[in-house]
Amino acid sequence: MSASERESLGEMRRELTRRLDRLSGVAEGRVREHLDARQALGAAADFLELSPRVAARLEELTRELFGEVLDEVETDLTHAVREILGQDRKVVSRREVKNNRLCIEFEMEQDGRTEDILTGQGGSVCNILSVGLRLIALSRLDPAAHRPFLVLDEQDCWLRPDLVPGFVRLIAAIAERLDLQVLYISHHPVDHFAGQARRVFALRPSREGGPRLDILSERPAGEAELPGFSVSAATEPGGE
Repeated sequence: MSASERESLGEMRRELTRRLDRLSGVAEGRVREHLDARQALGAAADFLELSPRVAARLEELTRELFGEVLDEVETDLTHAVREILGQDRKVVSRREVKNNRLCIEFEMEQDGRTEDILTGQGGSVCNILSVGLRLIALSRLDPAAHRPFLVLDEQDCWLRPDLVPGFVRLIAAIAERLDLQVLYISHHPVDHFAGQARRVFALRPSREGGPRLDILSERPAGEAELPGFSVSAATEPGGE
């Protein structure tokens, strides 16, 4: 074999060696990827096996966590409805977890019959419950991050005029006990609010000087009382 042939064979050998080294590296990489994929697949299988039990436990814990709070909310809202309407009605909540979220629907019960709060009593029950839920939600916010201030714009629109004073008295009692500031806007006669609200203002239009705000009545703080009313469901701001 001539020298040139030996040199050619040597070059082919070196090229084959380089290709073998490259292929060996690729093979090792593929093996590592295969092992990583098998490990990830095993972790996914473990998760999928555990997921139903975790979801069921989370649902159970959610019901337990919010169950006591909702029981207290039902009690307070029931008291509010009975105090204002003078009727033996009970507020109940229907609870279920959908897509890992707690869903709550409120209904009324009277003599064992269920009533839709959106249609019953001409909207007056809805007025009362919506205000109660807002006050409870506001009282549970972190006072360091949220101002305890609530605006109620014509929230008594569906209430009979004779029920408005009791409605305002209830809101005033809760607001003072929970140290909340409430701005209450209404078109009802002013005498419905005298003695109940801390301050009663009248906004009077004027073509000459523009709108004028007058203070019609004012009383000291701490006089809004409603014996027997409990706000225990909303006395811990920032609670979960």
